Amino acid sequence: MALSLSSGSGSGSGRGPDRGSGSGPGSGSGPGSRDGSAPSTATLLRRKKTRDRLRTIGFLSPWLVGFTVFFGYPLVATVYFSFMHYNQIKEPTFVGLRNWSYVFQEMPLFGPALWNTLWLVVVMVALRVVFGIGVGLLVTKLKSGVGFFRTAFYVPYLAPPVAATVAFVFLLNPATGPVNELLGAIGIEGPNWFNDPLWSKPSLVMLSLWGIGDLMVIFMAALLDVPKEQYEAAELDGAGAWSRFRYVTWPNITPIVMFAVVTGVVQTMQYYTQALVAGKLASGITIGPGTVIQPGYPDHSTITVPQLVYQLGFQNFNTGAASVLSLVLFAIAMAVTVLLMRRKSGLLSAED
Repeated sequence: MALSLSSGSGSGSGRGPDRGSGSGPGSGSGPGSRDGSAPSTATLLRRKKTRDRLRTIGFLSPWLVGFTVFFGYPLVATVYFSFMHYNQIKEPTFVGLRNWSYVFQEMPLFGPALWNTLWLVVVMVALRVVFGIGVGLLVTKLKSGVGFFRTAFYVPYLAPPVAATVAFVFLLNPATGPVNELLGAIGIEGPNWFNDPLWSKPSLVMLSLWGIGDLMVIFMAALLDVPKEQYEAAELDGAGAWSRFRYVTWPNITPIVMFAVVTGVVQTMQYYTQALVAGKLASGITIGPGTVIQPGYPDHSTITVPQLVYQLGFQNFNTGAASVLSLVLFAIAMAVTVLLMRRKSGLLSAED
């Protein structure tokens, strides 16, 4: 009897674990494990990419806000107003291509202003780059007095544009200016400078060359960065001064030249203050309250497209035509920049 009970209890206890190890609520193959399973690899990758995108947008948000507020929205608004008649008082009304037709066919000063602007872009930018490289080479080759000459060439750039223009018009005054007096002392009859349509734009170029300090500093840094080992190797090969500049200096400073040209084109396309102030001072008209002076003296030789934009937009309140002129400037600046940035233009080598 006792044997049968003990054997029965033993067999029962032996089957107990078998029943407990079956598909119970705590089993790994039960429905509870399927509900609490870990996310798949694809889900984790999607979450990581989303976090990376949000982090990138967060870092870019200051630039995105600035681009939208100061470039994107003004550009879209300019395109919108170019098809509208808007005097900044009444609601704008749609006029189609009437503003474009007026600017290209009926505005008499558009042609001279565009020609003057493009002339300044070609001549002024080219001479400033050449002059900046020359002054940079001169200062870097000096053995003594480097600090003095570097300061002397840079200080004029710090002068405010209006003050610099006033001083330059005084120096080039055809009647009482010291420049013509010095020329007369050596038997040369000085030109009328800002009072002569043929010399007004060259006078503005001379004014820009006077303030060459910004490009001088940039080119000095580029020239000092050229490896001296390349100069020494060129000298051992018998290269002269011109060959060293052409085959050693120029390839090393080409990216800086590209930077100077592109920024110079963009700045000259917006040329406004110096030409306007020089024309007003050279005309001899007393500027007082309520005085309205037509820009471009003498004979529209110094009028530029930015001056027309200001005149149309803020004096005549013709916002539509001013917007058209602004878009023309933008298109020309973008076209010139793209042309310069193309590798076959020759300014950049294939390695840059």
